[in-house]
Amino acid sequence: MGPGQTRALAELGPRFLIPYVAERFDADASFGRSAPRVLEIGFGMGDATAAIAQALPGTDFIGVEVHTPGVGALLKRIGELGLTNLRLIQHDAVEVLRDMLAPGSLAGVHIFFPDPWHKKKHNKRRLIQPEFVRLLASRLAPGGYLHCATDWQPYAEQMLEVLSAEPSLHNTSPGYAPRPDYRPLTKFENRGLKLGHGVWDLVFGKTL
Repeated sequence: MGPGQTRALAELGPRFLIPYVAERFDADASFGRSAPRVLEIGFGMGDATAAIAQALPGTDFIGVEVHTPGVGALLKRIGELGLTNLRLIQHDAVEVLRDMLAPGSLAGVHIFFPDPWHKKKHNKRRLIQPEFVRLLASRLAPGGYLHCATDWQPYAEQMLEVLSAEPSLHNTSPGYAPRPDYRPLTKFENRGLKLGHGVWDLVFGKTL
């Protein structure tokens, strides 16, 4: 935690950091408007999240992250860019989805580069599992979307298998999707692409 992140937590946290409570989140009251809502799970240091929120001012974004340095870094970016359409929750994503977000309340969900848990014995720790995807899908409005991205091919293959097996979702592409314009390339991703590493995007829609 640098001094800028610490200061952002103290100064901007009260406005933009939503405390976890086991009851429905009143997003209209928090954002001061009614707009499409997109949830991002595991935003890391938040650079991509801030860029997307800045590019799409008509959409409200809720970012969930457990690590304090990332929360502080994104709060700092919110202050630097003057963003008003972004709120953060520092808590476990499963409990946030289950307790704070109503069924059918989200226009979209972003999960970019979740931990791939490379070792086979750790694969069960991966975020994208059938039960979690079922919960995610229940929070999407009809016509909403789930966008996942990974740079680890075995995880991409598992994601495709798990997402394809969820009956309330459908793949918007034959297999993997081209990277949507709204998802910016990260520095890490750019470096990997120059080295010939792959990145796989998956965009599934909520069946009407």
